Amino acid sequence: MSIVVVLSIIYGVAAVWLAVYTLNSFVLTYLYWRLRSAGCDTPDLTRFPKVTVQLPIFNEAHVVERLVDRTARMSYPRDKLQIQILDDSTDVTTALAHRRVAYHRARGVDIELIHRDDRTEFKAGALRAGMKSATGEFIALFDADFLPPRDFLPKTIPHLLARPRLGFVQTRWGHINGGYSSLTQAQAIALDGHFAIEQPARHRAGLFLNFNGSAGIWRRECIEDAGGWQGDTLCEDMDLSYRAQLAGWEPMYLRDVVCKAEIPPQIHAFKRQQARWARGSISCALKLWRRIVRAPATPFKRVQGLIHLTSYLLHPLMLLVLALSVPLLYLRQPVAYPLTYLSLASLGPPTMYAWAQRSLYPDWKERMRFFPLLVLLGTGLTLSNSRAICRALTGRRDEFVRTPKFKLEGRKDEWKGSGYALSFDWLVLGELLSALYALLGAGIALHQGNYFAIPFLMLYVLGFGYVACLTILHSARGWVGGRAPLAGTKTPLAGSANPSSWRR
Repeated sequence: MSIVVVLSIIYGVAAVWLAVYTLNSFVLTYLYWRLRSAGCDTPDLTRFPKVTVQLPIFNEAHVVERLVDRTARMSYPRDKLQIQILDDSTDVTTALAHRRVAYHRARGVDIELIHRDDRTEFKAGALRAGMKSATGEFIALFDADFLPPRDFLPKTIPHLLARPRLGFVQTRWGHINGGYSSLTQAQAIALDGHFAIEQPARHRAGLFLNFNGSAGIWRRECIEDAGGWQGDTLCEDMDLSYRAQLAGWEPMYLRDVVCKAEIPPQIHAFKRQQARWARGSISCALKLWRRIVRAPATPFKRVQGLIHLTSYLLHPLMLLVLALSVPLLYLRQPVAYPLTYLSLASLGPPTMYAWAQRSLYPDWKERMRFFPLLVLLGTGLTLSNSRAICRALTGRRDEFVRTPKFKLEGRKDEWKGSGYALSFDWLVLGELLSALYALLGAGIALHQGNYFAIPFLMLYVLGFGYVACLTILHSARGWVGGRAPLAGTKTPLAGSANPSSWRR
């Protein structure tokens, strides 16, 4: 068998495999549409069980005060509410958190700060450490950039009380700064697709459902029965939620309970967040796939679980298809037939995202103007996410890197002067080379008259070019405010002369 035949087979398999992931958007959209009337009525709140709210933070000087204040104002009996700030910070965040803890404790709030001097197992380790002194029957979680709604507990606790085997409840993420920039607007479309279509579809169809790490609440018994928080992946939330369901616990998703959060405004932060999610989900797949295959569930549910956990493989598959397209075009090998699968399958994500916007917002058509940017982002991130997935597949244990938050609540708010702004990302060189490689392929296709392949290759050119140029632009903006404080220091953030005035 010649090398050309081998490359053609690999190319065809990668294209069809890639089509499976994109076509699954059609499947989930259809499930959502077919089960759209299967809502969840909130039962009456018959009693007030003890609840512990855990707030894991790491270097969150911009947002920690608002997080604590919002949590302390949650509508729930004070004698039944415990608040834990699980702090692994190495900067002034700890002092700011201490100040707010003292303020609220003096007013009768049961609140404590648990500070760790090391980050053993990162967020999973912090959550596990907090469990030692947690007194709640139920454990609610909010990350630093969230705004806990006052009525969160009255809207979620009744479901847990009414269903003894309900292990956790996940709510929908909203957006504090969705309209801040074109980048955040594109990300908002992606998040809405997940939280408005994918999650309710999985829940209503009885499929495996993941906990998203924040804006949710757990039954403590479920956490302990499923093996607790484990730090062997970077997606401890997905890992625990799957282990809980494999142990017989039920999940629930509440689409109508919304918790707003900040969307990363800097492309570096978005790339870092996506790479962490990509690596963590693949690590979960490697850890759990055997249990999923053997689970007492329908074949459809097991297949959907595997597709869900491995969905980030879409990125290395896209990179592989690009890598093989150029030499195959040069050798005048047929590439149109596999691309037909991708052309048809590529309609799946736009359908899902458009349906999500239509179901959430009256001005959904206006919001969909930013969908082309989301397409470019998804293409341009293939190199970054592929690198993260390779690290997961090779078993590398890298440090958990946080997504910086900047407290952006309006268009006039700025992040460029913050010490948390990320500096230049050298991966941009690889992205520029990838864009040039795709452009070479487009030139070959044009020369040969293979016009069908040109739009496909130009998508890579524009995607890699957009992400690379935005990275360079945001690097320049990040340099304006100086570099972030070094780990272990207590250096104030750049541009904040009075630390006591910092607010989330």
